[in-house]
Amino acid sequence: MAGNRVIVIGAGVAGLVAGLKLAHAGLDVTLLERGAAPGGKMRSLPVGGAAIEAGPTVFTMRWVFEEIFSECGASLADRLALKPASLLARHAWSADERLDLFADVDASAEAIAAFAGPREADGYRRFCARAAEVYRTLEGPFIRGARPSPIDLGRRVGLSGIGDLWRIQPFTTLWSALGDYFRDPRLRQLFGRYATYCGSSPFAAPATLMLVAHVEQAGVWLVEGGLSRLARAIADLAIENGATIRYGAEVARIETRGGRTTGVILADGERIAADAVIANADVAAVGHGLFGPDAASAGDRIAPSDRSLSAVTFCLNARTEGFPLAHHTVFFSRDYREEFSEILDRRRLPADPTVYICAQDRGDSCADPGRPERLLLLVNAPADGREKPFPPSEIETCETNWRRRLAACGLTLAESEPATVTTPEGFEALFPATGGALYGRAAHGWMASFKRPGSRTKVPGLYLAGGSVHPGPGVPMAAQSGRLAAEALLADRVLTARSPRAAMSGGTSTP
Repeated sequence: MAGNRVIVIGAGVAGLVAGLKLAHAGLDVTLLERGAAPGGKMRSLPVGGAAIEAGPTVFTMRWVFEEIFSECGASLADRLALKPASLLARHAWSADERLDLFADVDASAEAIAAFAGPREADGYRRFCARAAEVYRTLEGPFIRGARPSPIDLGRRVGLSGIGDLWRIQPFTTLWSALGDYFRDPRLRQLFGRYATYCGSSPFAAPATLMLVAHVEQAGVWLVEGGLSRLARAIADLAIENGATIRYGAEVARIETRGGRTTGVILADGERIAADAVIANADVAAVGHGLFGPDAASAGDRIAPSDRSLSAVTFCLNARTEGFPLAHHTVFFSRDYREEFSEILDRRRLPADPTVYICAQDRGDSCADPGRPERLLLLVNAPADGREKPFPPSEIETCETNWRRRLAACGLTLAESEPATVTTPEGFEALFPATGGALYGRAAHGWMASFKRPGSRTKVPGLYLAGGSVHPGPGVPMAAQSGRLAAEALLADRVLTARSPRAAMSGGTSTP
């Protein structure tokens, strides 16, 4: 695979990063996106004349993007307006139970002491130290590296690091591990919510996900224009480096000849030749044959029970009364275990949901804009949008239930126009073969992370990228997957160019 022509399917963050890296390396790169704009899940929707961010809203791990931009001769700070957030999120359980977490550990500890007592504040400090240890243990060998097996991970950390791997409690659930630090069930619920960042239940996800706490403490930034602006910034830089991006270009089939990838065929019948293809799509779409039978073996047929969470989201302009929203606010249900049992065991929308709100017109000061404001509301849901879509009556009940949860915490909303709602069925339409799952395979059990495929596939010349691929979901992780896919393709290209006859003398490295 020494040719220069590369096709990237999908202009989500992973595809954009892969295309940028390869174009900067001098390859002939074409990104094919069936939508009208870059970003994938990083999307905005028009509601009442205003654009509301309808996808990811939390920007962390800034170093990933700083490195990517720097490697391509640019500066992230010159391309994107970022402001560090001092208030990470506001949390509420009732009108009288409210807790803010801050970027400053001492400030958070003081808030926790006032909320739940000094013992819990001490537990929080110990939890932060352990979360940092988990992150340090996994950053180099797992987050930055190609997909490892458990044995590979052990080899990468070396004998001196085996103790670190054991201490991060990979065989313990997050919920159980949190009991070592917090007696207050509200705090276990708060920090257990980090499992939902990768679409999982805290009662089944491994304790290693406590690293999310460290990621947030290392910095959360408010992005001017929202995360869809980040997608446009990467797309612009990719074009400046020579990449071509075609919107409204739906790939119907990945083509192979002689067992090797040779290009793609679009839905309108156009054929585009290529020496390599990177599929920035959910691995379930590849595995279910949505890109043709030639590529199906490169994907993963994820059973509905193994899918990550989906969601019902509501984008609306509304006036708020009562509760003082922060930019990020979480309203917790009264029974977290029951909520996840309803979603994952009984496959229905929870009667008392936890509700996340991103108040997009509020900065770090949390000041009320004094007018209808742009809000994204999210309720977790089972990823059954393919097999068992929710009827409109259940979505209406869902809205009644989240309004009841907000009212219990003192918040009421008054909107002038109907909300734009996206259900699991809607997410399935956007991301076919997923059932609406937003994070690929759920991170349930210690082996879950090792079940995600890596960049290289069984089909020579075909590579994978995206949140369903190693190292996992979330904007920075997906970006890292695109980076890893580009690096794998470039490495294989060099090996192929240097060793054209290696297969005759003992085999060659193939993707």
